[in-house]
Amino acid sequence: MIQIDKPGRRHLLAGAATATAIRPARASTYPDRPVRIIVPFAPGGATDLAARVLQPQLAEAFGQPLVIENRTGAAGNVGMEAAARAAADGYTLFLGNVGTLAVNPAIFARTIRVRPSVDFAAVSLVSETPDALVAHPSAPFNTVAELVAYARANPGKINYGSPGAGSLNRLEMELLRELGGGLDMVHVPYPGGAGPAVTACVAGDVHGLFVTLSSAVGQVQAGRLKALAVTTASRTPGMPDVPTMAESGYPAFVASSWQGLVAPAATPAEIIQRWHHALATVLRNTDIGRRFAAAATMAVASDSPAQFAEFIRREQHRWGELVQRSGATAE
Repeated sequence: MIQIDKPGRRHLLAGAATATAIRPARASTYPDRPVRIIVPFAPGGATDLAARVLQPQLAEAFGQPLVIENRTGAAGNVGMEAAARAAADGYTLFLGNVGTLAVNPAIFARTIRVRPSVDFAAVSLVSETPDALVAHPSAPFNTVAELVAYARANPGKINYGSPGAGSLNRLEMELLRELGGGLDMVHVPYPGGAGPAVTACVAGDVHGLFVTLSSAVGQVQAGRLKALAVTTASRTPGMPDVPTMAESGYPAFVASSWQGLVAPAATPAEIIQRWHHALATVLRNTDIGRRFAAAATMAVASDSPAQFAEFIRREQHRWGELVQRSGATAE
């Protein structure tokens, strides 16, 4: 049984980020034109939110416009491949998440054309978004224990949604199915991000789903969804009355969505370090922290690019093991 840890600083172990040497003249003038950050999801999600919260201050720090390009498709693989194939000159970076950088290599093993640990140089973790198990108000369960009991007594009767067959939120439900003793529940994927899946649950098309808290907190507060549990190690300030999965009887269930910045693998080392320093500085800004908190997200910076590189490898191993055990596929 695996322990899915939150990506706090204590879990970021030393490693080596891939990069090459830089010519002094090039370093002294970088950047001398706008920089592009590819976000592999549509506007409105947690990853896009992180990019847009950071955009103004990072642009100011580098003295150049920062252009956010939403390149969607194939659970983030389209944007990730575009970033990996871009020139390694520091003018294209990729803001990925646990799905693209850690889950996709396993769940799209047969078709993915990018190996994140090889094709990217890690820069830094950027933010962490707690996930929550939510359900339609009419669902015949109000706690995780009641959901598991109902699923055991009514095999195949619970429909659960996800932002896509290969998403982290789908794997979180696979983990609950496994820890619950092999629960028989029906998966209904909604490609396109958390929005369509949450909308389906609000409409009663599915009983429930795991989803980033930032995507569901408004619906929970409005009474259109009920929250059964959060997946982080401790309760979240925005929903202090909602228990954790550990408190609900599953101590091995600790997880969260995270976002992080990487660059094409051959990006010069000095440029990687400049981006890490800029991110670390901006993420310490109290206004940035408040903006993230307002969206049920936390600003989190890695201590070094090497730590983030090792963290990505650890996350790939954790989720890859679950994919193998569960037999989950992207179809």
